[in-house]
Amino acid sequence: MTRKTAKDFHPEALKLFDRYVHGQLSRRGFLQHAAQFAAAGVTAEGLLLALSPGFAEAQQVAGNDPRIKTRYVEYPSPKGYGKVHGYMAQPAKAEGKLPTVLVVHENRGLNPHIEDIARRLALDNFIAFAPDALFPLGGYPGDEDQARELFGKLDQARTHEDFLAAAAALKHLPEGNGKVGVVGFCYGGGIANFLATRVPDLAAAVPFYGAQPPAEEAAKIKAPLLLHYAEKDERITSGWPAYEMALKAAGVRYQAFIYPGVEHGFNNDTTPRYDEAAAKLAWQRTISFFNEHLRV
Repeated sequence: MTRKTAKDFHPEALKLFDRYVHGQLSRRGFLQHAAQFAAAGVTAEGLLLALSPGFAEAQQVAGNDPRIKTRYVEYPSPKGYGKVHGYMAQPAKAEGKLPTVLVVHENRGLNPHIEDIARRLALDNFIAFAPDALFPLGGYPGDEDQARELFGKLDQARTHEDFLAAAAALKHLPEGNGKVGVVGFCYGGGIANFLATRVPDLAAAVPFYGAQPPAEEAAKIKAPLLLHYAEKDERITSGWPAYEMALKAAGVRYQAFIYPGVEHGFNNDTTPRYDEAAAKLAWQRTISFFNEHLRV
């Protein structure tokens, strides 16, 4: 069966889905509004299903791939929720100490897609750690709708402290080289921007379509940034010009790319918003950026 892409859906249906995914529209509200965009023989429920993630079909690196080793680990977070729990992936064989990358999920917690991202980084000779912000509430529940509902119950100030604790743990990881980078997607892109304002020795930050910090926070950024935006993602990309102005004023090193014709979430290959060409280019740029700034 041919996999659907964003071009197979009405643009307004994609906007509705984006609002639904980010908590601005209930499931019922999405179904009511999306009914008018459902194609012949497809219900609004079917439209929602078609737009929702298909984790198994998109997996690129199996959890039991012999080239890597994975495990779940925990680190203390005294100012956060007490503990950071997450998924660690690293090469099965490594010569010397390796750079570390913190992987920050979207607003659904540590789902199978983010674990796959961590494994991809391990294949590129990094140690990747993907925390689960939902751990204090029982962890990622295995259902995207439930995950979004739980996400709204988090105390974000404490959650931010958990990500700060995770970055600190990676810096002192025995197998690591002391260099820490961060890559985040959507909510995680916002966290990547946040960490850049709070971690002076962060070695590199790569936000994918992430919310920008207040302009006055840009002056605190010491890490080089690689920023990925989607042209059709007005909700996030509209904030880029002001952020760029603040970064320039602060003398921050950055590279930014706006990928033409693509939607928010274009890197997430579990949904139809995925754009293969843009995602591959953005990921190549990301790995090159990390190689440049995280290798000793």
